[in-house]
Amino acid sequence: GCRMWALAWLSITSLCLGAAWAVPAKGERRKVEKLKADLGLYENLDLDSYDLTLDNYGEILDLSNYEDLYDYGDLAPKIEVGTLAPRPKDPTALPDLATTAETLELQPPTTTSPILPAPIPAQGLSSCLLCLCIGTSVYCDDADLEHIPLLPPETTYLYARFNRIGTIRASDFTGLKQLKRIDLSSNSISWADADAFRLLPSLQELILPENRLRALPELPRSIVRLDARLNSIPSAGLRPEAFRDLKQLQFLHLSDNQLDYIPAPLPESLRSLHLQNNNIQTMHQDTFCDSHDQSQVRRALEDVRLDGNPINLGLFPNAYFCLPRLPTGRF
Repeated sequence: GCRMWALAWLSITSLCLGAAWAVPAKGERRKVEKLKADLGLYENLDLDSYDLTLDNYGEILDLSNYEDLYDYGDLAPKIEVGTLAPRPKDPTALPDLATTAETLELQPPTTTSPILPAPIPAQGLSSCLLCLCIGTSVYCDDADLEHIPLLPPETTYLYARFNRIGTIRASDFTGLKQLKRIDLSSNSISWADADAFRLLPSLQELILPENRLRALPELPRSIVRLDARLNSIPSAGLRPEAFRDLKQLQFLHLSDNQLDYIPAPLPESLRSLHLQNNNIQTMHQDTFCDSHDQSQVRRALEDVRLDGNPINLGLFPNAYFCLPRLPTGRF
């Protein structure tokens, strides 16, 4: 009788242990089966149309008009970029379903591990590690920069506004033959090397408002738009006849500086001249027009602002007879 009782207890115990072991095994099988189903759905999705890379981003979004050419008082809205993860193309990259239930053991650190090098200062890093690079455009706004970062050689547009950049060196843009626009608004730039921009063959727009410049560096002949408003540039900070040979220049904006005369001669290509809020008190009769050619008509220069200067424009009626519109200012 005792033997039969013991055998009954052993049988019951075995059944209980078997059931206990079966529960986690069944749970693991369910996890594996669910992962298989999820992967099956992932494989069936057509994500080819969402495969967005830096190479084809420029074909999808045109960032050449990041801000309006004429209205640069307002800042452009921030861009948020989101992409779906591409479908793994290599089957070996998929997780091994047979080992998903296994746990990895953390290895304790060893005393023979190599010593990591000291971190590289932020200013020595490539701009694409510090900023946002999209196609050939580099966005470094409000990145706490003190110097121009290393730029990719194919850079076309650079936006580095609202930083603490203090100087522009000639080496900052060496070899950037495709660079068309530089926007360094709202920094602390007090000095720029004379050749910082002169050797950039494609540069069309140089935007430098709200800095501390006291001298304007030499400009490339390709320049179309120069905006150096809200600096501290005196007339002595401009090279003699600084704009004569800039045959592509259309927009020259030097308002809110310390100029005491109009920087003539001005190229025939000029369309907009903003010199308001300086210290200009007089002008030469040949500042805008050729006084020896009374038939001259300068149709392009339609926007001349001289308001906010201590000059009475009514005293110089022969200085702008060739313009399609009178300058804005005090008569």
